[in-house]
Amino acid sequence: MSTPAAMPRPKTPLGVWMAAIRPATLWAGAVPVLVAAALVHTDGVRVGLPTMLALIGAILIQIGTNLVNDYADFKSGADGPDRLGPARAAAQGWLTPRALLIGASIALVGAALCGVYIVQVGGWPLLAIGVASIICAVAYTAGPFPLGYLGLGDIFVLLFFGIAAVCGTYFLEAQSVSGSSVLVALAIGSLATAILVVNNLRDRDTDERVGKMTLAVRFGARFARVEYTTLVFGAYLLVTAACIWTGLGWGALSVWLTFPFAIFEVRALWSKDGADLNDHLAGAAKLELFFGVALAGGLLLWP
Repeated sequence: MSTPAAMPRPKTPLGVWMAAIRPATLWAGAVPVLVAAALVHTDGVRVGLPTMLALIGAILIQIGTNLVNDYADFKSGADGPDRLGPARAAAQGWLTPRALLIGASIALVGAALCGVYIVQVGGWPLLAIGVASIICAVAYTAGPFPLGYLGLGDIFVLLFFGIAAVCGTYFLEAQSVSGSSVLVALAIGSLATAILVVNNLRDRDTDERVGKMTLAVRFGARFARVEYTTLVFGAYLLVTAACIWTGLGWGALSVWLTFPFAIFEVRALWSKDGADLNDHLAGAAKLELFFGVALAGGLLLWP
């Protein structure tokens, strides 16, 4: 098992904030909205300003979640000197915990402002989703009962980066939820959850020492690898089921073009551990992006 190379401090304040924001993870917030927009369009509904604001709001919530996570893991000791993942801003002394909280607050307030218009268009269901998303962005690693520390992070990601994001965006434009949108939401949520599984598998030893009881800590490395494999392969089966049972356009099967990459990532997860998983954490994020682009593109070109 290799150890990560030391990460030098970014040269500019903007570089420091970009490192804290973790741009590579922002696709987890953007992809569900983009896929939902493609679903809405193929169902004959015009996509407009509400979806654009939903996209901005989703990205801002992801940024807020990342900054709160940086703060809370530093405070709990999860981001200690033996951390195997990329360096974090608070642990490295690049940003103070107070600065991270201010940054998170700005991002979440920005998301709430986007939500004002979204609620006017979509009504109270979107208000409920928006409020719950912002609360959970903080409660994921902070507060008296942090979800990630209780082993509930996987459910949180599946619900909010899958069901809430895809079905919420679909409802925003169409004022209804289709069967295909639910199955696609589960597929996208599964791939978003797979990103978290890689992270938790890599960090299970340091997480256990600070009482962060993720599923990888509770049930072990083999469980995490089985979970990852099930989530990744299940995403392809869910989209296929949507084409067969709900009338989703056959262009959605374009996701199978990304399947060789999925196999590569699954095989890597079964053969690597520790810091060697860093590349495959990024790989899991790329898989969700490639899958989402193939799905949306396929629907638009072959509805």
